[in-house]
Amino acid sequence: MLKTCLKEGRIEAGCDEAGRGPLAGPVSAAAVVLPEGWNHPLLDDSKKMSEKNRYLLREIIEREAVAWAVEMVEPEEIDRINILNASFEAMSRAVEKLSVRPQWLLIDGNRFRTKLDIPYSCIVKGDATYTAIAAASVLAKTYRDDYMDRIGEEYPVYNWRKNKGYPTREHRMAVMRYGLSPYHRLSFNHEYRQLRLFDGEETRNEAESPRG
Repeated sequence: MLKTCLKEGRIEAGCDEAGRGPLAGPVSAAAVVLPEGWNHPLLDDSKKMSEKNRYLLREIIEREAVAWAVEMVEPEEIDRINILNASFEAMSRAVEKLSVRPQWLLIDGNRFRTKLDIPYSCIVKGDATYTAIAAASVLAKTYRDDYMDRIGEEYPVYNWRKNKGYPTREHRMAVMRYGLSPYHRLSFNHEYRQLRLFDGEETRNEAESPRG
């Protein structure tokens, strides 16, 4: 069972992000304040949960949490401030959006930067340790997955409904064949062997040329 708090009697918000590694789409973050002592037998790091259980837990978390919020940083901003800072920014915005002000933040990971005037603790593998961070990981991932499914309908060639924007071989080959969409992160390496990606006819020629 996950730990329900870092310190009893304090309003703690768990924070986690989803989508740091994909080639396309936003980075998503959630902040969650749970009732004191709250837990659920299905709750875990969202990456370890089945899709069915993630969506089941999302409904429960949203219904029973004291407060929760989800925010996203889009590719344009990711390219401008880099993905690490974008992850911090998304978490900070989610905290600001909470209807209850937390007294302490539990951050998944080993570092965090924010302009928020709220103390915090960084916890490596926090999403597999504390309920509030695990709950935040569920919300961050499911809301981002929903977003990728929606934009995947606009650009079905990348199969985002399946890969969620992550750099699978299928996704990379689609980029080499069709080029980049408006949802791709331009600062990320989209090709094998760090080759430059061109537009239009040059993209097709580059994709078809032999690799040395």
